[in-house]
Amino acid sequence: MAGPGSDGEAELPKAFDGKVFNDPIHGHIEVDPLSVKIIDTPQFQRLRNIKQLGGGYWLYPGACHNRFEHSLGVYYLSGRLTTELQGKQPELDITPQDVLCVKIAGLCHDLGHGPFSHVFDQQFMKKAEPGCTWKHEDASIEMFDHLIKQNKINLAEYDLTQQDQTFIKELISPPKPKEPGSWPYKGRGTEKGFLYQIVSNSENGMDVDKWDYFARDSECTGLSKKFDHMRLIQSARVIKVHGKWQICYRDKEWLNVYDMFYTRACLHRQVYQHQAKVAVEMMITDALLEADRTPGEDNKKISGARKNMDAYTRLTDSIFHKILEGEGQGKARDILENLVTRKLYRLVGETEPGDLHLFPKSEASIAEGIFACALPEEKKKITLEDIAVNKVKVNYGMGEKNPVDSVNFWTKDKPNEAEPPKEKLSQMLPANFADNFVRVYCKKQDKDSIEAVKRCFGVFLKKEKGETTPPKPQGSRKPSPPGRPARKTNESKGPPDKRARRELDL
Repeated sequence: MAGPGSDGEAELPKAFDGKVFNDPIHGHIEVDPLSVKIIDTPQFQRLRNIKQLGGGYWLYPGACHNRFEHSLGVYYLSGRLTTELQGKQPELDITPQDVLCVKIAGLCHDLGHGPFSHVFDQQFMKKAEPGCTWKHEDASIEMFDHLIKQNKINLAEYDLTQQDQTFIKELISPPKPKEPGSWPYKGRGTEKGFLYQIVSNSENGMDVDKWDYFARDSECTGLSKKFDHMRLIQSARVIKVHGKWQICYRDKEWLNVYDMFYTRACLHRQVYQHQAKVAVEMMITDALLEADRTPGEDNKKISGARKNMDAYTRLTDSIFHKILEGEGQGKARDILENLVTRKLYRLVGETEPGDLHLFPKSEASIAEGIFACALPEEKKKITLEDIAVNKVKVNYGMGEKNPVDSVNFWTKDKPNEAEPPKEKLSQMLPANFADNFVRVYCKKQDKDSIEAVKRCFGVFLKKEKGETTPPKPQGSRKPSPPGRPARKTNESKGPPDKRARRELDL
């Protein structure tokens, strides 16, 4: 029997002209030709040299993964969720261009990360340029335009327009509305507003960026991941909620949704804000700041690289070894030499999670208050610069609120109607979703200096609370993740949670 070909012969299936990556998290990932062109550029390849977890590699030896593979993972999940919606709901009119734009946004969303990921924009830049509001998302947009221009990539060859390029950048860093209720996007209209919830979801935090790094970070640190992101993708539907098109999930997946947010809290407690990881990143930040004060032969500062995408393309984690091996970087090199010989800043104490009286203060003012409590003989041993303060926020993603309440669900009987989780579904959820406390470190290694900072911290707490007896700083306390009772209560006499047991005490 003749096939559909014009000459009576059966047409062969079109050959796939992209590439296939074998990813340890998602398996084989097929990458389209345009995305391959983007990947094979210096601007994208630099992500191979930026650690996903910043200083986490110094704590978890398996956490050697980089922004490169995470970006591939987000590309894959972006495509899976978009095509799932496209196949199940043809009335949404999701076009091939929509799918391609969402995938490219997932691929390029982290192009703007600097050395050691969030260390650069959230710690170094804030201290190098006080008052700086620059974020890595800003650099991602600029780097994306730079990548397209420098490598002469013609988006029109792939049926993408200038409006599509704007759409991709809006997916990477969604603009805020100028007025409440106004539509801030130019890439797509309100009828496709749900597409803006796939890569970066400001509505409720349910997005594929988090799904990949939760899975990837859990795997690489050896911690367990409880939620199943593929079930979430398979149960997703777009429904109009209060006049806005939103991605909703099947009601029976409510516990899976909760587990996703719980995984976030556990990763923040056990990895992202682990006391040793924080100490490592403080040292890297201090070394970068010292190096920034003494520019090299070209007289260019590290903090200024973000203003020039050619220079920023060359700025990766390799700056660590350039400082360590470079000349004229005395203090910066000393800090990194201490780091490689494991002479980390020492944690001397931290406040209790429920003790929030210090939290409104800045880290700098807390350090000043602690140093003001030093005795004359202690001031001969320590200076204000020897005290480091870290304000820790661990939550489920929406501060003290229950994030599950911001997610809408559909039922088998009413697949086109969305509703918040029913009261009976929420009875097992915890009452507390946030855990905030303050940590204090001593940058010096000698016992006398450590004891001096520890005593000053205790006196400072006494003054702040108006107590007559200085409390003992809780230097070795391991608070439970938010949502779990502390082990000292009567309800928690059973065996400790496995995830809590696996936290490294380093």
